[in-house]
Amino acid sequence: MAKVSQYVESDIRILKGLEPVKERPGMYTRTENPVHIIQEVIDNSADEALGGFSQRITVTMHIDGSVTVEDDGRGIPVGLHPEEKVPVVELVFTRLHAGGKFDKTSGTGAYAFAGGLHGVGVSVTNALSTRLEVNVRRDGFLHQIVFADGNVLKPVEIIAKLKNPRQTGTSVRVWPDGRYFDTARIPVSEMERLLRSKAVLLPGVEVTFNIEQEGRETETRNWHYPDGLKGYILEMLEGKEPVAPVFFGEKYIGHKEAGDTFALGEGVAWAIAWCAEGGGVGESFVNLIPTANGGTHEAGLRQAQFEAVKAFAEHHNMMPRGVKLTAEDIWGKTCFVLSARILDPQFQGQVKEKLNSRDAVKLVNSLVRDPLELWLNEHVDFGRAIAELAISQASSRLKQLQKVERKKSSGVAVLPGKLTDCEEKDPALSELFLVEGDSAGGSAKLGRSKDTQAILPLRGKGLNSWEIDKDRLLANSEIHDIAVAIGVDPHTKEEEVDLSGLRYGKICIMSDADVDGFHIQVLLLTLFYRHFPKLVEQGKIYIAHPPLYRVDVPSLGKNRPPRKIYALDSNELEVIEEKLRVEKVREGSWTVTRFKGLGEMNPDQLWETTMNPDTRRLLPVRVVDKSGMSSTHDLFQMLMAKKEAESRRGWMELNGNQVDEEIDTHA
Repeated sequence: MAKVSQYVESDIRILKGLEPVKERPGMYTRTENPVHIIQEVIDNSADEALGGFSQRITVTMHIDGSVTVEDDGRGIPVGLHPEEKVPVVELVFTRLHAGGKFDKTSGTGAYAFAGGLHGVGVSVTNALSTRLEVNVRRDGFLHQIVFADGNVLKPVEIIAKLKNPRQTGTSVRVWPDGRYFDTARIPVSEMERLLRSKAVLLPGVEVTFNIEQEGRETETRNWHYPDGLKGYILEMLEGKEPVAPVFFGEKYIGHKEAGDTFALGEGVAWAIAWCAEGGGVGESFVNLIPTANGGTHEAGLRQAQFEAVKAFAEHHNMMPRGVKLTAEDIWGKTCFVLSARILDPQFQGQVKEKLNSRDAVKLVNSLVRDPLELWLNEHVDFGRAIAELAISQASSRLKQLQKVERKKSSGVAVLPGKLTDCEEKDPALSELFLVEGDSAGGSAKLGRSKDTQAILPLRGKGLNSWEIDKDRLLANSEIHDIAVAIGVDPHTKEEEVDLSGLRYGKICIMSDADVDGFHIQVLLLTLFYRHFPKLVEQGKIYIAHPPLYRVDVPSLGKNRPPRKIYALDSNELEVIEEKLRVEKVREGSWTVTRFKGLGEMNPDQLWETTMNPDTRRLLPVRVVDKSGMSSTHDLFQMLMAKKEAESRRGWMELNGNQVDEEIDTHA
C-alpha cells in the first residue's frame, strides 16, 4: 500500500456557500430525478397559499427541460438584509440555512406553519441547476435576478414597472443540471400527483400544470377542490363502495392549558372511508409536504381510529367471545387522507418523506378520537357497519391462527426460561427482541408492549457461527434458545424448511449503539444469514436502532414547553444542536446525555425511542437479489471465516478510513 504524502495545513478543505450541496447532493435531495428540487420551489409557493397570501400556483414544464413555478403571493423581499447587507432574494437562493421559516414561535416570522425546516430548500435547487431565474413582482415593479451554477450571474435589478402596482408574486424558472441526477427527465405523473395534492390541501387555491409539447399546443391541467380532502378521497375510492359515508373534519389547537405540549394553531384535517374490498390506501401530508412513507401522524390516526371503533364495539356489546381487536384489523380496510399542521416538524431526511415528530402521535390521536367516537355513536348504523368490518377481519385472523396451531400442536419444544413471551399468538402481529445483556433485557421487559412484544436477553457476545455445521449449532445454548424461541430449525438456503412453526413476524436485533453492540449485530446477522436464510429472504429479520444521545431543551416560553430530543449518532446530534442555535435557543442552556448502553435507559425511554412501533427506527434486513446474495456471501466469507485473515487485512487497509469514521461516530 502506497504511503500517503505529508499531512499539512493546506490539505484541509473548507466547503463554502453551496459547495457542500454539489459535493454530496444525496444528503440534500433525491438524485433519481430533479422532481424534488422543483418541489422545493413549489413548496414555497404553497406555503404562501397556506398563509392566505396566494390564490394561484402555476407550474410549466418547458420543451428545453426547464420548469417555471409562479404564484401570486407576496413576492420574495428584494431589499438588503439588515445584517448581511445583501439582497434577501439573493440570500435565499445562495445561502444554506437562510429562509423565512425559522422564527415560528416568536410570531415575528414570515410563516407560522411550513414544511421548510432548515432553510436549505431553494438554495439546493439553485446549487443543482445550470441556470435559475427569479422574477419578483413587488412594490409596483418587476425585479429579476439570474443565477448560473449556483452563483449570481445578474444581480437583482428592476426590469419593468407594473401596470397594476398592487400586483405581487414570484416566478422561478429552473434548469436542472443533469450531472447530479440519474436522469434529467421529470416524470409527468409524479409532478401531476404532487400538484393535485397541493390543490386538495389548499381549498380555494387554483393549481395549474402546463406541459409544453414540440409541434403541438401546450397541454393544460387544472385542479381546484372546493371540498378539500372529502372531494379528493372520493377520487381515491375509484368507484368502490364504502360501508359508511366519508368521515371528514378538521380540528386545531385554539387555546392552551397548563401542561399542554402543543402550540396554538397545530392540528389536523382528515377524511376517512372504510371499504370491505380494496382498503389500506392513504395519503398523508405535513404542512402541505407529502409524506410518502407516512410517519408518526399516520400512527396517531391509526391509534385514534382503533380506540374509537373498539370503544364503540364494546359499548354496543358487538364483540364475539374470544375475539380481540387489533389496530390492523380496522386499519387494513381504511382509505384516508390526512393533513397535519405542526409548528416544528421533525422529518427523516431532507426529502421529508416520513415524519418523525414523536408528539405528532399524541396530537393527531387526541384531536381525531373524540370526534370519530361521537360520529360513530350519532350514526349507529354506520358505526355498526365499520365495527363489523373490523370484527370480521379479527375473526378471519383468529381462524387462520387456529389452523396453524393445529399443525404444530404435537411435539412443541419447551420455551427457554429467559424468554419473556407476549400474549399475542398470531405471528403476523408479534415481535421478538433479541436484547444484549440481562440489564437491557430487564428494561426492555418493563418498557415493552406485553400484548405483542417478546424479549429474549442474550449473554454477551455470541458465537461466530459462519463455519459451524448446522447439526452442531444447537450445542451452543444461546443459539439453541434463539431457535426454540422463534420456532424454526437451522437450515440452508437450498433446503426446504417448514416455517409454519414461526412464532414471530418480526425478529429484532437490539444492541447498544457502540462498537461492541455492532459486533453483536454482525454475529447475529451471520447466524441468521448462514443458518436461517429463509427468515432473511422473507424479511423477518430487523435491526433496532437505539439513540446514542438525549438532548434536554429547556422551555422557550408559553408556546414551547421543555423538550427531549434523541439523536441516533454524533452526526445527528450536530444537526440537532445547529437547529437549536437557529431557533435562537441560548447556547449551553440545553444538556446532552450520552447513553452508555440500553441497560442505562429507563423502560419508558427504551419504549419511546426503540420499541414503540410508532416512533422507533427499525431497519429491515434485506438481500436485494440473487446476485446480491452471492456478493453478500463473499463479504461474509471474507469477514467471518478463520482462514481469511489476509483478505480482511487487505480490506481494512483499503477501507480503513470508512471504519475510522464509524468508530469516531459510535465509539
